[in-house]
Order: sequence, then structure tokens, then C-alpha cells
Amino acid sequence: MSVPRTALVALAALVAGSAGARALDEASGRVPLRQAAVNAEAPAPDQPAAAEAARAGTQPTTPDEAVGVKTAPEPAAEPSPAVAAAPVEPSDPQAAAVFRRLADSAPLLARLSTREREAIRAFYALGAFKPVWIADGAYTPAAKAAAARLGAAAEDGLDARAYPVPALPAGADDNAALAEADLKLSAAVALYARDARGGRINLAAISRQITPSLDLPSADTVLPRIASAGASAGDLLQGYNPGSAGYRALKARLASLRGPAPGPAKAVLKLPNGPTLRLGMRDPRVPLLRSHFDLEKRTPGTLDAGPGEPDAYDAGVAAAVSGFQRQRGLAATGVLNAQTLLALAQGEARPRAASGEEGALIVNMERWRWLPGDLGADYVLVNVPEYRLRVFRGGSLRDEARVIVGKPESPTPTFSGLMEYAVVNPSWYVPPSILKTMLPKIAAYGGKTWGGYEVVRRNGQVSLRQPPGEKNALGFIKFMFPNAHAVYLHDTPNRSLFSASTRAFSHGCVRVDDPFRFAGTVLPEAWTSERLKKLIGKGERTIRLDQKLPVHLAYFTAYMDDLGQYRTLPDLYGYDGPMRAALGLPGGTPAAVAKAPKREPAREAAAPAPRPKPRQAVRTEQRPTRAEAGIVYANPDPWGERPAPVTRGWW
Repeated sequence: MSVPRTALVALAALVAGSAGARALDEASGRVPLRQAAVNAEAPAPDQPAAAEAARAGTQPTTPDEAVGVKTAPEPAAEPSPAVAAAPVEPSDPQAAAVFRRLADSAPLLARLSTREREAIRAFYALGAFKPVWIADGAYTPAAKAAAARLGAAAEDGLDARAYPVPALPAGADDNAALAEADLKLSAAVALYARDARGGRINLAAISRQITPSLDLPSADTVLPRIASAGASAGDLLQGYNPGSAGYRALKARLASLRGPAPGPAKAVLKLPNGPTLRLGMRDPRVPLLRSHFDLEKRTPGTLDAGPGEPDAYDAGVAAAVSGFQRQRGLAATGVLNAQTLLALAQGEARPRAASGEEGALIVNMERWRWLPGDLGADYVLVNVPEYRLRVFRGGSLRDEARVIVGKPESPTPTFSGLMEYAVVNPSWYVPPSILKTMLPKIAAYGGKTWGGYEVVRRNGQVSLRQPPGEKNALGFIKFMFPNAHAVYLHDTPNRSLFSASTRAFSHGCVRVDDPFRFAGTVLPEAWTSERLKKLIGKGERTIRLDQKLPVHLAYFTAYMDDLGQYRTLPDLYGYDGPMRAALGLPGGTPAAVAKAPKREPAREAAAPAPRPKPRQAVRTEQRPTRAEAGIVYANPDPWGERPAPVTRGWW
């Protein structure tokens, strides 16, 4: 008794979800069953993952390594004869065709990675290599629904040409062509889901300060879920795109800008060569145009004029040609010229180039993919180019505040973290990048204080600590969310800088206006702003949150505000141009920020000695004085425990 394909797909969904078991197999050196059933001549199971990890700059980890447990390597085991045996080609003709196509090294899609192809092979192996999307020579309802979503990929700012839907062969007995179509549709579905979650571009090529934790779904988790969804497969596939209100607003704006979708494409019309046709001319090709555009064979007669001739290039034909030209992006003159003849012969219209505003919308829709799929009911969102922070509680906006962000040479990174605690009356340690410029002056200094800083000596190392106080570079409070960039939110003594319209003054951290009001919205309810202010000057105090609060440092240069108005912002760090280029949009420029930003000259660094106040009427511009710009926002105690290595040595 044969097992139904739907049952096999459901089984594949269950097995694909067992990521822990699969990772344990790969970590221990055992060959997974899915590979033993696919190709005995394929590389060892760890090789594709290791090669992919090497290209990504990471190393595969075992479950024990993920939790910090060191395990001794297992001794090499002799290969089992059952595992090493070559897989048997299925007896079913269609399954055998799928089996042979998977064994072929020819790519299914150009952008499909080796790891994704392996995941597709594993998925089909669990289903005995039977076709997933084709039954009785026709596409299943799930295939049709998924194909419709792939064709409408442009609605979500994606490029539908990247996910081609293969045409079925004319004969249902052409098993090789059926296998090719089934596998290529699987590849297109898997790639769409990956791109919808942010896998389209290499973010490191835009900037090394863009480091979101992308949740990219693998093919062996996507395919069983979509293939078993029936007519709902299209909606399920579209669900891999962001569902946040900000993304949906940009998507609606893009649809409104583009207007209604064009109707079905006309068939190819290849006309014989001839002269350019204008209104009033006659030509034997005109009847072919009338038939192509569903016009009457001749213009009907009126009381003032008789019916026209079939070969007359009259106003009706000219109007139809003009509409066709407009659809194809040609000059809508109504004249049948060489360009129009070529467009008629090409059949389906080529996608038109995105306008400037469309490009801005698509770029910022892509940035929504960098955020988690579920932002949660409570979170903090900082939009760096807007110099603004927003706090959401219960899914609604609770508070917002002005912020100061990193300068272009020391940009605030883009990523998501979890706020764990706040520190009232924090100390500030001069970071090593700044301290080394001062070491020659303080190396032989024997005192305990220098220029208002405490000289800390430990294990032969010297550091400068700025005690808590109103002049402390971190102000009265800081909010910590451990991350690899070692940035955080904090107060500042230079409050006058918040009056500037362009507030890119920091070395990476985010300075918050009215931090005690902000604290009242993110800390436990018992810690009101009034209670926190009473702690000022009473020593350092750490306050932990009851639950970790997501913090998203985002970079949106186009968005819809709360009133439904479309807003654009200056591209502070120059990310828009490289992103346009990476997405194939007009106006793209090569990435110029791949290198680490240059460190500021030592003379611009934070000097421990106070500088004299500038004369009155000098500080009328929005930019800070050099003393203000030189205040560096650094790591906590450099000898203390750090959550993750710092990826840059400057602030």
C-alpha cells in the first residue's frame, strides 16, 4: 500500500523541525539518514556546512558549544556498511527523475546556495523523491497559490524575476521535464522565503556596523510548510515578509505610487517590415493590429461619414497603439515606429525601472526585514537618521524623546538587543583608544587623581576613571543592553546639544534627552523618575528590569508617520546608495563604508583636563565645540566582564 504524498509532506515537516537532532548528527560526525538516502558520492555531511560557514566568517557549533560546554572530540568511527552503501534509485519513474536531477550538479537557481540545495535534497529524500507540486501532470492547488505569490513579489518590494515559475511540459509522460519543473518551483519558493526575511543582500558590504540577527528560514523548513498548505500556500508564503505596521504602511504607499496592476499581457505580434504608420495612413498590417488589440474590423459609419476601411490607420488604432506604448514605457505618440514593432514582438512587458520614490520605499522596506518578525508588545525603537527614540508598551506608543547619535565617522550600529539593567550615578572609564594618547603623560605620575580623573592601576595597567557626577560623560544614568558593539543608551551633561536639528555628535552610543522620564517608561513601576532623581550623588546603583526589554537601533530614511504622512530624512551615513545598487535600483552607488571608519585625531579626543569656556556668542552654530565633541562614550570598566568582544577599538 503506497503512502499518500500529503502524509509524506507532513512527515517531512515534522522531521525538518527536528533541528536539534540534525545538528547533533552533524556535530558528532554521524552521517544523517537524509544524506545517506540521497547521494553516497556527495561530500561528507560536515563539508558543505563548513564551507558555507567559512564563506560567512563563522564556524559551525555543536549544541554543547552553544551553551558554553566543552566536549572532547569523539574518536573516528568506522563507516557502517549500511550508511556507506549507494542509495537505490526509486522504482517510480517520476521519483527516479527527481532523484537523478538532484544528483545532477546543474544549478536549480543561480542564487541558491549549496546549503539550501542540500536542504531541498533532504526534503525530497524524506518523501521518497516524489514530486511535491505536480500531480497527474498538473500543478497542485498549493503550487498554483505559491506561484501566484511569486508572480506578485513586486508588491513587497521584491523582484519577481528572481523567482521564476517553470512551465509544465506539454506531455505528462515527460518525467525529466516534470522533475525539473517541480524542483525549480521548490527552489523559487525557498529563495522567496529567505529573501522575504532579509537574505537578499550582503549587509557587511554596506557597512560593518549593520549587524542584525537575521532569522533566515531554510528550505527544509519552508517547503513542507508551504507544500502542505493547499490553496492557502500563497498567504503562508507571503507571511515571511514583515508584518509590522511600519512595513505595511510603506507597502501601501508603494502600491499607491505604482497604480493598478497591468492587465494580462498580450500575445506576441510579429508584423512584417514596413513604413512608420501615422494617423490617416493605410497599410496591409493594420488589420493585424486591429485583431491584436481586439478592435472592430473597420470604423463604423456615422450620419456624416461612411464606414472606414479595414487597412486605415485611424484614431481607434492610433489610440490602442498609444496605450500599448504607455504600458511599455515608450513615448505614447500613437505612431507605429520601429521601437513599437520591437515591443510588440517581445510579448510580455519588461518590468519598468523604479522611480526615485519607489527606490526609497523598497530600500526602507528592506530595512524592516532586519528587525525581528515579531517586535513584541513592549520595545524601544531608535530611528538613527530621525534622531528620535520611541517606547512602545502593549503595542501602543507610550513615549518618545530626542536622541543624539553617532557621527558619520563613528556611526551608531544597526541591530537589536535586550535591555537588562540601568545604572544610576555611573562611572566612566577612558577607553584604550583614547587612553593610549595620554599614557606618556601619566605613566610616571604617582598621584591618585589627574585632571579630575582617578588614576587606576591594576596588574601593571593604568586606566582613567571619571567618578559619578554632573560632569560625568555618561550623565546620571545609563541603560545597558549587552552587545558586540558595546554601545548603550545614556544621559549626557551636554544638554544644549539637543536643541540642534542635526544631532550626530556621539562616538556610537545613543544619548537620551530627559533620561529620567525615559527610565520611568522602561524600568519597573516602582522606579519612578522622582525616586531615581533622589539617588543622584548617593553612589552607583544598578537596577535590573523585571523582564528584558527589546531595543532596536534602526535606520529608516523614509517612513509613514502617525498621521499617515510620508516622511523622508537625510541619509546620515550614506547607506541608501549602496543599498540601491545591491537591490538593482536606480541611483545606486558603490559601497564606500566597508572599511572601518578612521579614528579621530588625538587632539580631538577627550582630554582629562577641563578646557576654558568659549567666549560668549561663539557657540551660535549647531555643531558642538571641540571639547564637547571630544567627550567619548566608552565601555564600562575595561577590566570588568564583557558580554561580547568589541568589534572596533574606537568610540
